[in-house]
Amino acid sequence: MTHSSSDHDRIAERLPLLRRRATMVQATRKFFDDRGYLDVETPYAVPVPGEEVHLRCFRTELEQPDGGREARFLHTSPEFAMKRIVAATGLPIFQLARVWRNGESSSTHVPEFTMLEWYAPEADLAGLMDETESYVRALLPEQVYRDGRLIPLSAPFERLTMQDAFARYVGADLLATAGNAEALATQAGAVLRNGETWEDLFFRLLLERVEPVIGRERPTFLTHWPAEQAALARKDPSDARAALRFELYIGGIELANAFEELTDPVEQRERFATDRQRRLDISPDQDWPLDEAFLTALPDMPSCSGIALGFDRLVMLATGAPAIRDILWLA
Repeated sequence: MTHSSSDHDRIAERLPLLRRRATMVQATRKFFDDRGYLDVETPYAVPVPGEEVHLRCFRTELEQPDGGREARFLHTSPEFAMKRIVAATGLPIFQLARVWRNGESSSTHVPEFTMLEWYAPEADLAGLMDETESYVRALLPEQVYRDGRLIPLSAPFERLTMQDAFARYVGADLLATAGNAEALATQAGAVLRNGETWEDLFFRLLLERVEPVIGRERPTFLTHWPAEQAALARKDPSDARAALRFELYIGGIELANAFEELTDPVEQRERFATDRQRRLDISPDQDWPLDEAFLTALPDMPSCSGIALGFDRLVMLATGAPAIRDILWLA
């Protein structure tokens, strides 16, 4: 057996980081085993990869013994399949899954990466934040170094609603402007770009003014996103303009995305139809059937919260690695 000298050198120089990665995999399984979660595996090549508007999928083909051919896609998340398992069993489950998102490459993005997802029946969003905080503390050191500063993890993580974040850092009443790009631009003191929608401006302001300043002193849960930005989350019973969603930020890294799950199949189908049309308007080639198996399972799903956490990014935080490729075995 032979190996290339470049692989040899590259792995050798990163071996301490890769060993740390391996111990974090073991610690993750222990954390969830100790809490009564069941470790599951779901298919990677699926007939429906998801309904995300802005993600691009890898496409492949299933060949049947009789010569028939069916489209398959490498999933962008195991979410739909895992929710079907929760609906069938009512059990808390987790998975360390490989996932694929085409066209992504940066210091924190690669087209193929590892996602940790877990689903907690009967947990609400606050309970899931508590558990996420416990998991992150169990896996990371007492403080992490990122972008020139030490971030302590011992104090309670910040919990900041999107509405409060925009009031504090953008100067806008976010939810009151929903759907009105001109109103949001005026309140934010921003120049509306040609053809820029409210959603476009929301993400621009989030990227330019909110994300750079949160999670720098301590980890921050950014919660209660505008309802339009949470296609699989329940709306907030106290304010239907917001959805029960959070993202976790640590040191400039977006680490996790979570929902208090929507279990109404009629509302979910309507949201899928809206997202599907938006996606096809942007990328006509990103077309596939609705996931009828998922929609059929939804009525049996208990009240539940679920989260997707970028495991490679967690390893970056644990090791101080500047780029995601530094903590991958072969990159």
